[in-house]
Amino acid sequence: MTRSSVQGEDTDEGATDAPDREEAVRGDGDNGVEDARSNTRDDGGSDDGEPEGPRPTRRRRRVLRWTAVVLAVVLAGTAGAGYLYYEHLNDNIKQDVLNLGDSKVAAPTPNAAGQTPLNILVIGSDARDSEENQQLGGARETFGSTPLADVQMLVHLSADRSNMSVVSMPRDTLLEIPKCTDPDDGEVHPASEGRVMTNQSLGHGGPGCTVATWQELTGIHIDHFVMVDFAGVVSMADAVGGVPVCVDANIHSRDGSGHGSGLKLAKGTHPVKGEQALQWLRTRYGFEDGSDLARAKAQHMYLNSMVRVLRENATLSSPNKLRRLAEEATAALTVDPGLDSVKKLYDLSNELRGVKPERITMTTMPNRYVGARVEPTEDAERLFRLVREDIALDGKDAKKKPDTEPEPPADPAAPDDEIAVQVRNGTRTDALGTAPGRANTVTGLLVDRGFTKAVADPSVLPSEDRTVVRYPSADLEGDARRVAKSLGIPASSVKRSTDVSGVTLVVGADWREGTAYRTPESDDSIPDSAEALNGADDSACMHVNPAFTWS
Repeated sequence: MTRSSVQGEDTDEGATDAPDREEAVRGDGDNGVEDARSNTRDDGGSDDGEPEGPRPTRRRRRVLRWTAVVLAVVLAGTAGAGYLYYEHLNDNIKQDVLNLGDSKVAAPTPNAAGQTPLNILVIGSDARDSEENQQLGGARETFGSTPLADVQMLVHLSADRSNMSVVSMPRDTLLEIPKCTDPDDGEVHPASEGRVMTNQSLGHGGPGCTVATWQELTGIHIDHFVMVDFAGVVSMADAVGGVPVCVDANIHSRDGSGHGSGLKLAKGTHPVKGEQALQWLRTRYGFEDGSDLARAKAQHMYLNSMVRVLRENATLSSPNKLRRLAEEATAALTVDPGLDSVKKLYDLSNELRGVKPERITMTTMPNRYVGARVEPTEDAERLFRLVREDIALDGKDAKKKPDTEPEPPADPAAPDDEIAVQVRNGTRTDALGTAPGRANTVTGLLVDRGFTKAVADPSVLPSEDRTVVRYPSADLEGDARRVAKSLGIPASSVKRSTDVSGVTLVVGADWREGTAYRTPESDDSIPDSAEALNGADDSACMHVNPAFTWS
């Protein structure tokens, strides 16, 4: 089972290009908050669950800014909406630009009912921008320093609003951060040179760069983001009266060197709130093998449980409880302009609240270790595809009808010999190198079929699981469809994209040989490595490592 090395923990910058920071910061040994800025992985009780062997010894204090409670509030919604409309609640909400990157991902095509999915990126930042936050997480020495996006969760609401999927990305996932422009001062942050940790994206102009980074990696169009304040975790957990969590043995998350969150619970199910809730969400020492995969699992259990509390706990009909929850939630949020008022947030909650817990699926992006970091696996792309294509992760989608020919484009195709086509070789995968000569071979097929302006483009070697035809504007849609049809490529693989300047055929890993394209059968099941947890599973219980139990 692949172990994730994140979910809510701050960086170990010794093995990355992250900016240098002062040693021994972001923590407070006296306040029971886990020393989470260190990614030291030098003993069997490693804070990061790294594989055994040489590990970085550079120690950084860490903090966690957990977003689950805010997400749970958004997921569940509450009754008594009138209490949410106080004007000062709007003033509580901070806003920032949605996407700071240059490239955009086209919104999904509406379904037959005219509905489209809704994708919201939930971000947790490690910034220390208030006295309360500094006290909760230590880090007094780093007040005002460049923040890191140490929690990242994509919430996908299906087009028909019947189901919801949540994908957590490890904060030290290695990927390329695109060029981003800071909206406040116009500073241009160039694209990263090679792969760096995804949590650095927040420091490249704000949450809009984290959105741009996600879109570049996943190809998923993101409609909104929500970034949460660390102190709000404590106060909102109190506001709902606690969230039930379960451990299968007594646990104390503290080792002989003082590492751990400080969580101390007896065996069984207990409501946690305040700083104890924060400890639960931060605990690695004591859960399963001590890896961040275990911590992600605990976080997903907590989030599911809180959704159920918000739905089932009648005390939330109390005006005072609702008012307090609204106060804490709005004060904790930074959002994009599309969610910059209580009314907009309430409207969003109405969109989300209809999904029953049993149709909510929590996952972690499948990953594998690269030294002290992780990278997405083939299973990750499979998970992203399910989200892109709006396929329910719980496997309960109604049986889809076979693809039908779409409506004719407004601008019909030009004659074949007048359609300019660029052909690129995108057959490279994580496991296999680029299949040689594929762009030339497919270009030859097109020329033989009358597309005399088709040319191979050897300068770009992308990586595509499936063969795709892209076009930049509506006037070229007909041309792109004509090219696809001539090769037997389905209409669903014809995509509009601003990343190309003309009709562009990318030969994918599904066509590494031969001259006849065969549409691959889709595996629409969720990969086991995604560690899926159903939202209605109230029997989930965290396994306690025997080294961290007490009697």
